[in-house]
Parts: sequence; C-alpha cells; structure tokens
Amino acid sequence: MYLLTAIRVLAARRFFSREREPASASRWAWLAAAFSCVSGLLWGALGWVGFLPQEPVLFSFTVIVLTGLICGTVPSLSAFPPALVGSIIATVLPITVRSITNGGDISGAYLALLAGLVAINLYYCRTTYQMLRETIRLRLENVELVGHLEQERDRAQAADRAKTRFLAAASHDLRQPIHALSLLIATLAALGHRGAVRSDDARDLAGRAKSIIGNLGALLNGLLDISRLDAGVVTVARETVNLSQLLNQLSSEFAPAAKERGLDWRVVESSLQVDSDPMMLKRVLGNLLSNAFRYTTSGGVLLGCRRRGAAVEIQIWDTGPGIPADQQAAVFEEFVQLQNPARDRTQGLGLGLAIVRRAAVLLQHPLKLASVPGRGSMFSVTVPQASAVATALPDHKASPAGIAVSIMVVEDERDVLDVMVQLLTLQGHRVYAGRSAAEVQQIHAAAMMAGDAPVDMIIADYRLGDGATGLEAIEALCAHIGRSVPALIVTGDTSPSRIKEATASGHRLLHKPITGEELHEAIVAACVDGRESIIR
Repeated sequence: MYLLTAIRVLAARRFFSREREPASASRWAWLAAAFSCVSGLLWGALGWVGFLPQEPVLFSFTVIVLTGLICGTVPSLSAFPPALVGSIIATVLPITVRSITNGGDISGAYLALLAGLVAINLYYCRTTYQMLRETIRLRLENVELVGHLEQERDRAQAADRAKTRFLAAASHDLRQPIHALSLLIATLAALGHRGAVRSDDARDLAGRAKSIIGNLGALLNGLLDISRLDAGVVTVARETVNLSQLLNQLSSEFAPAAKERGLDWRVVESSLQVDSDPMMLKRVLGNLLSNAFRYTTSGGVLLGCRRRGAAVEIQIWDTGPGIPADQQAAVFEEFVQLQNPARDRTQGLGLGLAIVRRAAVLLQHPLKLASVPGRGSMFSVTVPQASAVATALPDHKASPAGIAVSIMVVEDERDVLDVMVQLLTLQGHRVYAGRSAAEVQQIHAAAMMAGDAPVDMIIADYRLGDGATGLEAIEALCAHIGRSVPALIVTGDTSPSRIKEATASGHRLLHKPITGEELHEAIVAACVDGRESIIR
C-alpha cells in the first residue's frame, strides 16, 4: 500500500505539472481507475486472510473495515464511475471467493449482506455522479454567464463612450452651419432695414445659404444612412455585376477630382463578374475613393482587382499620409478624421468610412485596411465571384418636368406647412393643406362643394400633433376619398426604430431637410409608380 501510494503521488504531481489537452484527460482518468482497482485488491486481501468465522472479534473487525472501505469510495470516486465500480468489485472479490469456497450458514448470510451493501453503494454512486455532473454544469454555465455579462457590460460601456463622442461631434458639426445660416439671415435682415436689397447681394446671400444648407443636408443624410443601416431597413438586392462597367463608371466620376488635385488616377481594367448589390457596392467603393482623394495631396490613387480563390478583392491604393496601426480600427467610427482635427467641413464629415463598414457587413463583403504612415493606405473589399451574365448598372435619368397633380398635405408645423404649400403651388400643383387629417378633409370637402376636387397623392409629416402619425393621417384621408393613392411620408426622425416602422408601411420616405428638386422628383416617382400621374 505504501508503494502504491508513492506511485499515485508521483503520477498526481506529473498530472498537475503538465499542460493537459482534452484528448489526454480520458487516459489519465482510466489510469486513476486502474490505481483504484489495485488499491481495492490490496485492501480486499484483508478479507481473504481475515475471513475467520471461528474468531468472532477478528472476523467482525474484517467486516467493519471492508464495509467502511466500500462506503468510502462513494464520495471519493463517484466523479468517474468506472473507478468506483472497479474499486468495489476488487475489494469484495477476495472475501466473496472465500465465502463461496468455505460454505456454511454464516457464509450465505454474509454473501447476502455483501450483495446488498454493493447494490446500495452503486445506487448512491449513480445519484452522487448525477448530482456532481449537474453541479459542474451549473458552475460552468455560471462562469459562461458571468463572462457573457462582462462582455455585454464592456460592450455597453464602449457604446456609451462612442455615443458620447458621436453626439459631441454631431452637435459641433450641426451647430456650425446653423450658426452660419443665422448670421446670413441677420445680414439679410440688416440689408432689408436699409431699403431694397440689391439683386447682386440677394443672389450672393442665397448662394451662401444654399451652400450652407447643402453641408447641413450632407451631414443629416450621412446620419440617416447610418440609421437606416442600423435599423436593418436597407435590403440587399444581389445580382451579377460586371466589374468592367463598374470600374469605368468610377473612373469617369473621379477623373475631375484627380485632375483638380493634380493626382495620378489609374484604374486597372477587369473582366471579372461578382455577386453583389450593384448600387451598394458602388456606394462603398465611391466612399473609399472619396476618402483616398480627399487626403492624398501628391502621388496618385489606384483602383484595381485581384483574384482571391473564388472571390475578387477590389483594392484602392493611395499615396496619402497613411494611418498608424493603433488608429486603423478607429477610422471606421463616426466623425473620426485623423487628418482633420480642426473639423474642416470641406474635408468631409467623418461618416464615409462608418457607412462603408456597416454596408460591408450587410453585404457580407470582408473589409480590409493596410497602411504605412507616410507612404499611403490600401482599402479593399472582397466580393464573391459570379458566373452568370452580368446585369447593366442603371443610369440615373432626370425626372420628367412639367408634372402637376392634386396633393393633400398634412403638416402640424405652421411655418413648414406654409412654405411647402407655397412651393408646391409654384410648381403647378393643386394643394389641400392642413395641420391635421381632419382639417384637410374639411378643406377638401369645401373644394368638392365648389366643383371638381381630384386627389392624386398625399404628403404627410410622420409626427403630427396630439400623438398622431402620418400613417394614421394617410389611412384617414384614403378612407375620406374612398380609394388608395400614392403617399409620401416626410420625417426628421433618424431613430432606427422609427425608420423601420415608417419603411414597413410601404410608402415612400423623405427625410428632412428636403430641397425643392428632391420633393419634385419624389412626387413624380410616386405618381409614376402608382400609375396616377397627370402630365400636362
């Protein structure tokens, strides 16, 4: 027993001192079971030599010792049932053989007692093993749950910090054009107090205001794109895309920028075809190219493709300032511009790469960045190849001019309603406008009393007074006129949940601020889609 104990101690020290792989755990468990069997045989030898019915004291001592040994295996060996079963059988085997060979009444009684003892211990072994497994399972689940909660906590803290930075940067970039617009309005008012405003001054101020509003609209549209991607309302329309056509379009679009900045602009032709959403892929590549041209002051920009097995890696190389390794993940966050610490809006708003990252995830196109500070950067998008015939990318054509329709307008903000009615009227439309669906119904009913009052479409703000929504207003007005007509929903809400709710209605969605051209194009498109257009 001393020798066996010494061997087991050495084996245990070796077990705890080595790196253990899951595959080796079974071998160690069976080695421990073998040690238990040998130990059981050694203790069982006591039952062989101590089986002396004619010596009651010695015989009782032997029985008590063996009973204690058998019962003691339950808590110590239940973690691995083969070790426990082997130990019990090895312990009782010698005394069982002596009882059978000696015969006699006392042997039979002892055998029955021994069988009951073994059965009870095996039962408790099974129960203890199940309890132990359940305890370990719950402990592992708790460890996993704690780890998951820690990850969620870290993710929430990171999101909170990112949100704080996002709001701070967005607040700054929103305040700047609004501040400039306020000064322009004050300037216009001061000129008006002096008398009639000269046409040159009015055109100059109008041009500046248009430029400022354009910058503001670009920022809001960027935020809107991010909200739409986060809301999951952007659907991917996969089809076969001819890279030759796509690269040619990008080459033409960015040639003026390259010429203006004096950069070498090269596009490597490719006849490959890929499986992607053509418009989203073009948007991703366009944002990456805009970023490359914006920060490259000398050298050039290269656009090309490389085969990667069953995929194509579309790469954009530039000779710009490069991005340090510790900042390469940060550049894909909102409002992060390493080369624009002064937040100069002529160098972009810092939303392009954030949109690229979200769009690439939606398209399931891996995005890659490799950069050496001082030498340039390489952005790439990996797209799966396709073998089908490629579909031509659509060209944007101007909407037909001269369309005039009858429109119901619901807008609870009086200033916005007045301006929209004036604009629509100047565009030649007939307008029934009000601050609620009920008010519009009354105005339309009065028009019907006076004569013909057709309705071709509805424009409704999403958030109306008294908790009403534009969707409810559209439903009420359609019920009023007795049929469904095309509808536009106008909203300034960029909340992903609101965007998802409004998009689910099936109506066209316009996001404030809206230019007159955008409103006209949306009216034309909605009427054409609904086959309700009236061209005069």
